[in-house]
Amino acid sequence: MDKNQIIEAMTPVIEGRGCFLVEVTVSSDNDVVISIEKETGIVEMEDCVVVDRAMHESFPQDDEDYSLTVTSAGLDQPFKVQKQFDKAVGTKVDVKFRGGRRLVATLLAANEENITLGYTTMEKPEGKKKKEAVTHEDTFSMEEINTVTPWVDFE
Repeated sequence: MDKNQIIEAMTPVIEGRGCFLVEVTVSSDNDVVISIEKETGIVEMEDCVVVDRAMHESFPQDDEDYSLTVTSAGLDQPFKVQKQFDKAVGTKVDVKFRGGRRLVATLLAANEENITLGYTTMEKPEGKKKKEAVTHEDTFSMEEINTVTPWVDFE
């Protein structure tokens, strides 16, 4: 199956559901996975069902045998497209940097080149004995970042 044909055919259907396409993968065995995310709110089962039906109508399995999975992007999956970053502005994210550093922070802004994060650290000011909370707002290049995922706090 041709990934670009799938993207072209499914994008209007996905957008019609108030969603956006995150990723399409096609394995060598024709296992097709379409990941979507909702513009606002969460992906519902009906969104996946509609995309599944449209895929089978556009690409009949009588013409080419394939397996299909339509799924939401998932909370444990790294952001892959700009719209995921845009949707997450104002929420906490888990950022893993190249080299192993990790930071949980509020995503304040994002574009193709950079993200801006807000976070608080406990630091000892010069001349003082006790650590104090210091708020930071730093911009990082996407080249410095390995992954960004939504932060899920179970407390």
